[in-house]
Amino acid sequence: MQQTLNTTLLIIGGGPGGYVAAIRAGQLGISTILVEGQALGGTCLNIGCIPSKALIHVAEQFQQTRHHSQGSALGINVSAPTLDIGKSVEWKDGIVDRLTTGVAALLRKHKVQVIQGWAKVIDGKTVEIEGADTRIQCEHLLLASGSKSVNLPMLPLGGPIISSTEALAPKALPKRLIVVGGGYIGLELGIAYRKLGAEVSVVEAQERILPAYDAELTQPVLESVKQLGIKLYLKHSVEGFDAGTHTLQVRDPNGDSLKLETDQVLVAVGRKPNTQGWNLEALNLDMNGSAIRIDQRCQTSMRNVWAIGDLAGEPMLAHRAMAQGEMVAELIAGQHREFNPTAIAAVCFTDPELVVVGKTPDEAKAAGLDCIVSSFPFAANGRAMTLESKSGFVRVVARRDNHLIVGWQAVGVGVSELSTAFGQSLEMGARLEDIAGTIHAHPTLGEAVQEAALRALGHALHL
Repeated sequence: MQQTLNTTLLIIGGGPGGYVAAIRAGQLGISTILVEGQALGGTCLNIGCIPSKALIHVAEQFQQTRHHSQGSALGINVSAPTLDIGKSVEWKDGIVDRLTTGVAALLRKHKVQVIQGWAKVIDGKTVEIEGADTRIQCEHLLLASGSKSVNLPMLPLGGPIISSTEALAPKALPKRLIVVGGGYIGLELGIAYRKLGAEVSVVEAQERILPAYDAELTQPVLESVKQLGIKLYLKHSVEGFDAGTHTLQVRDPNGDSLKLETDQVLVAVGRKPNTQGWNLEALNLDMNGSAIRIDQRCQTSMRNVWAIGDLAGEPMLAHRAMAQGEMVAELIAGQHREFNPTAIAAVCFTDPELVVVGKTPDEAKAAGLDCIVSSFPFAANGRAMTLESKSGFVRVVARRDNHLIVGWQAVGVGVSELSTAFGQSLEMGARLEDIAGTIHAHPTLGEAVQEAALRALGHALHL
């Protein structure tokens, strides 16, 4: 016999957006049920952000040890290292397990009922759990089903053709790997695999790697990629894979066909909203391309049906989903909120790292703003020198008339950690004088932030 559960809030999807919404709803005393078909934490915790950063760390440590085995300028000499990739994956899985277990504990603490199973939407107030003989009635339905990797019809996944999911849990390392897609996912994993010892090639249809970012910002990454010995096939399109000869067929800019030998092909051409397979179409919601259309409160075209995170389109970032989830819970609790952040940081964990917050020089120009653009190189930063990493810079974009900062960009070692300072300065409406007049600790990479502002004002101290 089918059981019926009643709740105020029903959340479909236990990724960063869904679980944060559930925790906040629980804190606010809202009766909440969270339905998740796989593991709590979604793509981000299980097969995305967290495991990829863990693998990147392993790769960096292995490369550094190999570097020291060849005699290093630091005077550290060690014998040549070996890699037990099984143990590396075990360590990565341990981190994932600790985080997902922590999420489950937080949900329990805040009295959120978690149902393991696949949701099937019946209408805006009713959801069934497939195979569990359970029907849930709710006042508010929050859709947070995330996104999935885009597949290429000419490269069906299986065997040597893998997605980022398989790349993050290798049983053995391939001797040769071709990455299809030169965006942040492809490059993060391609660089990691190269540092772990694989021969890596990247095939990208555009004329540059990281085509979503400007050329000046990606130049240090391009130099690093070449230095690592990663082969680039830019402006090349993929035609197919021959399993018999283990070759990837690509077409070069002149229209000639090339055959590239490889052991594995990693398809990393982007992600798309996860709208299929759970009867979302029953709601007949307004769409924005392949994503659900939402307003500034994350409301869909149906009353009391909300959508957050990747399901609602770009930017597909876990921290955006989390902020939206928290807001929706507060709206349901009767608070007055709107989702209108000044900026959301985007970070690439390539080598070197790359951060974009707010408007780039080109975007400021396109918006009709007359701006000062100023950069400070890490080559002139003492902390960067002590980290053996002098490539890259911090760049500020500010209005010429009132010096209001509208954007920050950085490329260099560890710049992901500067994203917080960048985001805060934009949210608080900082001007160049505010940043220039704030004493920054020495020696830190953050001094380059202050120096970029000083330089924009015409008086950088260390340049």
